[in-house]
Amino acid sequence: MNKRILHIVFFILIMTMPFQLQSQVVESEWSKIHINNKKVETKVLLDTISPTIHLISPHVKEGNVFKTDQEKFTLIGKTSDNSGGLTLLVNSKNVIPSSSGLFKQEIDLKKGINKVNIIAIDLEENISEKTVNIEYSPTYEYTENIDVKGDYYALLIAVEEYQHPKLFNLQNPVYDATALKEVLTTKYLFDSDNINLLTNPTRDEVINSFDKLSQELTENDNLLVFYAGHGWWDKDANIGYWLPADADKTSKVRWVRNSTVQDYLKEIKAKHMLLVTDACFSGSIFNARSISTGTSVAIKKLYELPSRKAMTSGSLTEVPDESIFVKYFIDRLDKNEKQFLSAEQLFSSFRIAVINNSEALPQYGVIKNVGDEGGDFIFILRNP
Repeated sequence: MNKRILHIVFFILIMTMPFQLQSQVVESEWSKIHINNKKVETKVLLDTISPTIHLISPHVKEGNVFKTDQEKFTLIGKTSDNSGGLTLLVNSKNVIPSSSGLFKQEIDLKKGINKVNIIAIDLEENISEKTVNIEYSPTYEYTENIDVKGDYYALLIAVEEYQHPKLFNLQNPVYDATALKEVLTTKYLFDSDNINLLTNPTRDEVINSFDKLSQELTENDNLLVFYAGHGWWDKDANIGYWLPADADKTSKVRWVRNSTVQDYLKEIKAKHMLLVTDACFSGSIFNARSISTGTSVAIKKLYELPSRKAMTSGSLTEVPDESIFVKYFIDRLDKNEKQFLSAEQLFSSFRIAVINNSEALPQYGVIKNVGDEGGDFIFILRNP
């Protein structure tokens, strides 16, 4: 029911009361009623607050140009408003947000700069507007071979059985990590001896595994780190955590801080590192979140430059036990037919599928302060 109608109904009820009311003021966001034993004064307060528009993808400052090599781009954002009704237009097309305000719209791009205009209008005709400039440059991939000098390593951490009674167990992390190991060893340049699969490890076992990698890997090697299990985000301290099997819900002593993971990634000498996490609040590890910055550079060039990238199943929201993110991550790796597949290309291939089939907003970007120089992790087929 319209808020003004509710106001009128309330006013009529007051006027028809058979007794005298004491002097008082009833005030809300939309109206103000002054009542005494002589008269009732009412005033409708107009909503003058414009709706908000927050862009999730592309993650770019207004006025800057977002570059992509994809002909179709899915715009993702979130809007909110106090009036209880909203009209949202993307390039003059009506888009209906979800109950939480999330919206997405696929846009066909033309070569060059494409202006995308987003307008939100509430019931009081307050207007908010954002404009995004997207530059589309088609990519012609180079087919030259990559001179692979180092080895491919993986640390797969899966926690589903927790010792503390107040931490509920999960069902799928070990299955997911095992399936990922199978794809990596059968299809890509990962030898089984170079993959460490930790099932329900303690904090000491996680730290010892990172410590071993820091001692053994060389500047030519490649490292994939995968974590599936409980995570936690401390909003006040702005700190994210992984929870190993011996974590205590009431104490952080046995938790693994995101900053600890970052320190080890900084210490490990590998040329390329890719962190893939399927845990609550995993997006806190990013310096900035981005996707499709343009892959017009040859894959060979991406391999030559050191990289420290991460992809996660969500930002600061919880993720379900049965992970749609991991499902599509492994599925796209398994079905890939390209000899060289960058981590960003892999993420782009399943990102929209995850959004369309879950409440998660997967993220991809640079891990802060650990030595990224603009390259990317490259998955290479064993038998192209």
